[in-house]
Amino acid sequence: MRHDATTPVTQYLDRPGGRVGYDVIGEGPLVVLVPGMGDLRSSYRFLAPLLAEAGYRVACSELRGHGDSDATFATYGDADTAGDVLALTEELGGRAVLVGNSMGAGAAVIAAAQRPDLVCGLVLVGPFVRDPDIGATRRLLLRAVMARPWAALSWKSYLPKLYRGRRPADFEEYRDRIVASLSRPGHTRALSLTARTSHALAEARLDDVSVPALVVMGELDPDFADPRAEADWVAQGLDAQVVMVPEAGHYPQSQRADVTSDAVLAFLSSVRHGA
Repeated sequence: MRHDATTPVTQYLDRPGGRVGYDVIGEGPLVVLVPGMGDLRSSYRFLAPLLAEAGYRVACSELRGHGDSDATFATYGDADTAGDVLALTEELGGRAVLVGNSMGAGAAVIAAAQRPDLVCGLVLVGPFVRDPDIGATRRLLLRAVMARPWAALSWKSYLPKLYRGRRPADFEEYRDRIVASLSRPGHTRALSLTARTSHALAEARLDDVSVPALVVMGELDPDFADPRAEADWVAQGLDAQVVMVPEAGHYPQSQRADVTSDAVLAFLSSVRHGA
């Protein structure tokens, strides 16, 4: 199905326990974009049209309990998201390059390890593919902050820190959209449960990934004490390339879509030529 890149139409993938929202624009080889925790698929609102214009069929997927997805699922996390992404890729007739941001990157790693017949490449943006070494006390504090009923307000307050560096012009409007989405029935609970995600499975499956990979990291990403060192660690495990994005924190796909799109398009071209 073809849609105008400026007006993507929400579609739904039926999964055990609920539906996952997504949209598709463009025509060509398939690229599936997966956002991170507390975010919407429109995190890729700048990147997706550029990929579509370059000749790719681009699917943007929500996480469970986020955006247009249902919040009726019993479980949330990397493994669940990996299953949803693989189901969507199969529904759309993959093979696909998976682009995952934050915990979406961990899910993409798991998906590639499980089904190399459906995944032909990985782009990991600000990737969480292992659990951060933050200590038990800080971990408990994070769970408390992200607990209901104040999770939405906590997330609204924290988001500006994740956008360290250059912010998109529509940042305030976009943040309001995220908070509004969390007001939907069950979505705050889904965010709280998603915040408990462990990335241990993603780390365990790194050695099982056989497809080409690219790591894209914001130079100012506040989620990592040393963003470059974390990017290099991930890249070493996947034999991947690394692109560091200046003036960007945890969301280079929207903070510096120009730099990110250049890197992603070059990688997609190499995957196509390699295939």
